Amino acid sequence: MVIKSIGSQFRRSQPTDTFTINKIQFSDLGDALRMGWEDFKAVPSHAVMLAIIYPVLGLILARTVHGLAVIPLLFPLAAGFALLGPFAALGLYELSRLREDGEEPSASDALRVLKSPAIGSILALGVVLLILFLVWIATAQSIYRATFGYTPAADIPGFFHQVLTTELGHKLILVGCGVGFLFAAVSLCISVVSFPLLLDRDANVADSVLASVRAVAENPVTMAAWGLIVTALLVVGTLPFFLGLTVVIPVLGHATWHLYRKLIS
Repeated sequence: MVIKSIGSQFRRSQPTDTFTINKIQFSDLGDALRMGWEDFKAVPSHAVMLAIIYPVLGLILARTVHGLAVIPLLFPLAAGFALLGPFAALGLYELSRLREDGEEPSASDALRVLKSPAIGSILALGVVLLILFLVWIATAQSIYRATFGYTPAADIPGFFHQVLTTELGHKLILVGCGVGFLFAAVSLCISVVSFPLLLDRDANVADSVLASVRAVAENPVTMAAWGLIVTALLVVGTLPFFLGLTVVIPVLGHATWHLYRKLIS
């Protein structure tokens, strides 16, 4: 029944040609970030409450892989947040949408996404991102084992010394970052506007993903720049101990909504 329900979210259709894709400039990225920051300042407590799930998720995932080469997986786990971010920021999109309509949102308003007519499609696409995240973690672990074998890292200083000062370590960095880039590119293409689109319009998963892919294809350079901005801010946000994400994630979440508005007519 669950599989049948999720499958129906892919079949319920609205033609993708009803979504007009706009050309955007680098200045639009700055505008989106500025408006995201304004939204964050307007409802900081609500946004931080939502973003706290990120450091909690990091602790849970680290605990889950405890004893399974957890140290080599710390960076892939942190980088993997970018894959799950578009789904986890749903409440932030809702807050930005309400402020856009002239309302003054409260914490409970962020939960209104659960009553969205498209909640089935949203959950289905969220499952897709979760699978992508899990495949990335498994791939990162395989890359480490193919490079250094099955011997776990003794401690964090020793691991960093091994990675940064040896030829095998440099190979791990190059291969890991290259493969990670591919995962990030896939996530960006399928989700940069798909979740806001599902909240905003009556579309299914397939149409929202296709619209997202079209948006990236029409704006390859600016969207690549957006991906780099997101990556850089997430890296900064992981310090210290992921706590910076309580500011970075809300700003990026709100900014993504405004970027969606610029990309889709």
